[in-house]
Amino acid sequence: MNYFVGLFRSFAFAIVFAFLSVLVPAPTAQAQGVKIQSIEIQYTGPETLSRERILAQMRTAVGQTYSDAIAEQDIRNLYATGQVQNVRIFGQEQGDGVRVVVAIQTRGVVNEIEIDGATRISARSLRRKIKVKVNSPLDEDALGKGQQDIIDAYRAKGFNDVDVQYRVDTDRVRGTSRVVYTINEGPKGAISRIRFQGNNAFSDRVLRKQMKTKGKTILAFVDKSGRLDEAQLQQDIDALREWYQDHGYIDVEIPEVRRERMNDRMILVIPISEGPKYFVGRIVVNGAKTTTPEKVRALMKLKEGSVYSPKVIREDAKRIADAYGGGGFVDLAIQPQGTPSGPNRIDVTLNIEEGNRSFVQRINITGNTRTKDKVLRREVLIAPGDLYSTTRVETSKKRLDNLGYFSRVETYPEETGVPGRKDLTVQVEEKRTGSLNFGAGFSTIDSIVGFVEVTQGNFDLLNWPTFTGAGQKFRMRIQYGSRRKDVVIALTEPYFLDRRLSLGGELFYREANFLSSVYDQRNYGFSIVTRKAIGRFMSASLEYRLEEIEIFNVNRDVSEQIGLEEGSSTKSQVTTSLVFDTRDNPFLTRRGQRFVLTPFVSGGFLGGSTQIFGVDLEGSQYFLLPYDLILLLNARIAAVNTWGSGDRVPIYDRLFLGGSNDLRGFDFRDVGPKDKNGEPLGGKTLARATVELTFPIIEKVRGAVFTDIGFVEPKAFNAGGRPASDVGLGLRLDLPIGPLRLDYGYPIQTGGNNKRSGKFNFNVGYQF
Repeated sequence: MNYFVGLFRSFAFAIVFAFLSVLVPAPTAQAQGVKIQSIEIQYTGPETLSRERILAQMRTAVGQTYSDAIAEQDIRNLYATGQVQNVRIFGQEQGDGVRVVVAIQTRGVVNEIEIDGATRISARSLRRKIKVKVNSPLDEDALGKGQQDIIDAYRAKGFNDVDVQYRVDTDRVRGTSRVVYTINEGPKGAISRIRFQGNNAFSDRVLRKQMKTKGKTILAFVDKSGRLDEAQLQQDIDALREWYQDHGYIDVEIPEVRRERMNDRMILVIPISEGPKYFVGRIVVNGAKTTTPEKVRALMKLKEGSVYSPKVIREDAKRIADAYGGGGFVDLAIQPQGTPSGPNRIDVTLNIEEGNRSFVQRINITGNTRTKDKVLRREVLIAPGDLYSTTRVETSKKRLDNLGYFSRVETYPEETGVPGRKDLTVQVEEKRTGSLNFGAGFSTIDSIVGFVEVTQGNFDLLNWPTFTGAGQKFRMRIQYGSRRKDVVIALTEPYFLDRRLSLGGELFYREANFLSSVYDQRNYGFSIVTRKAIGRFMSASLEYRLEEIEIFNVNRDVSEQIGLEEGSSTKSQVTTSLVFDTRDNPFLTRRGQRFVLTPFVSGGFLGGSTQIFGVDLEGSQYFLLPYDLILLLNARIAAVNTWGSGDRVPIYDRLFLGGSNDLRGFDFRDVGPKDKNGEPLGGKTLARATVELTFPIIEKVRGAVFTDIGFVEPKAFNAGGRPASDVGLGLRLDLPIGPLRLDYGYPIQTGGNNKRSGKFNFNVGYQF
């Protein structure tokens, strides 16, 4: 209520301000471009902003030439101070010059904030939580947010029935205000659980999943569980009602939710009157002219005798509209209608208005102030003269959204005046595509790492000085840590020669001492890679890489095998890859598969001092099980060997296992052949498999159980290595600071030369 009173007060001041502005003589046409003789400040309400501070925000000054454009900028500057409610600037004739009038209504100033009724949380603590501060301008929005901040603070402590009101006592003469927040704390009692009554069709567990209001958990400080938000609870009741109706219970009723208190706990009791379950009687299709009712019904999931579901009807209408839209029927209209036809039976009628088939006349693109037209047009899967396929237009819209260049993408048909012809208009709103990121992270492999990264997702190498608009991808990253140093500069052209062919390049410098405890490794050079999509789920790439690799800081007491690796070598390598990827989400995959085949060769006709070849194949299969369980099956096999005049595979090209990314019960790179000192040497053949099951605990937190098995064999293309395996538990947390993965693995098979002791692995990264 106080919020609306404040709005009314502001509205009344605005009316007075507008009225006074009307009484002031209007600016004359001759004011523009005339010398300013004087500036007059006219206040409406209290004068809480001095004349000097007002003039300090303005470029308009005595002695200068009056300009409406500069006056508009002055108005924006005054509003930006946050101390101005309304302002108008205009010029009036005065002798041979102009008098500038600044009609202004300033905001009152908060000179006191009082917290009344707070006993369980100190007033001092509450003042720190609200954004309203003493000596700041009076802002009704800030007062309302402060009210909500106090409510949130109490709900976090379990006071779900807290009531907070505020009032503003204003001194009209001085323009100062005293803000009083009055708190009725109510009894303490966080939501301990939610109970349902009368639910026979669905279990409590199923119904709780439809609600965002939750009982208090041990992670309440993160997921805000146990708090009662009346608005959210009402949305949850609506979600429950929709759930029932979508499963045939059209007459479901959910009366008033009850609150039962037990000491400091609250139980929400939600009574449900389910009513009868309805089924579909007849399905009638009216208005189909270019097809038959039978073909329309064949597109529908809803069948005669099935459960009546408004959700399925909406999905069927969308499916039918897509089928028509693919044939150019842009003006199609579908009106579903349900009619009771007997006990627990509802007939469904689809009334279809097909309209006429349409073709594309022109494609108009608007709103792209930075991005070149061709960058958008190459993502549009339709051309002038084609059928106006709504499905292809929708796919084009998604492709434009996925570019990440625009905050909004709209596509719609426009009439041309020619029967059967429509223009396709693509309207975009551009957003910033470049970023400067500072970050840090920690893992059990490379310890603490900090980085600075500059990226531009809509880069244009030839567009100086903005370097934006051509859809190229640019990245420069400097990473420095206690165990690694990296510098990378990369540029990718996704449409090389205006074809769906990606061409990219990278300059890099990498230095690492986490690969071994007895030597460090340095790599620097460049790579060029081209990629080509093959169908919807497959892509192929070809990469050339030239790099200098140095093994240095080698300990004096190392074995002969490692001592031979010291020094520098040049590697000139060609790598191809074939990727098949059907995952539904690359970050939290629930369904799909991903396979990557990577053969490579270096040396010989390519030059360089290493002459090897190899192949790497990795595959993952994801299964979504009941209760949001996700089963992952992952396997990898790889081999490397010399060819031609090559005499050995360098240690930096050998294969290793162990650590957080494969065999989690073992130290990093510790599985496989070792020298007499127990230092890993790597091998020429590798095989590994992982089975992992993750399950939801609370929102953004998942648990994991896993087992890993694998071996590393010193001979190439040989399966004779002794296997090592482990089992373990893990957590996957999606925190505000970034993703966190924790795993504990315990060895079952040691591979013959490893200790049977568990390992804890974790990775965390964040940006700020």
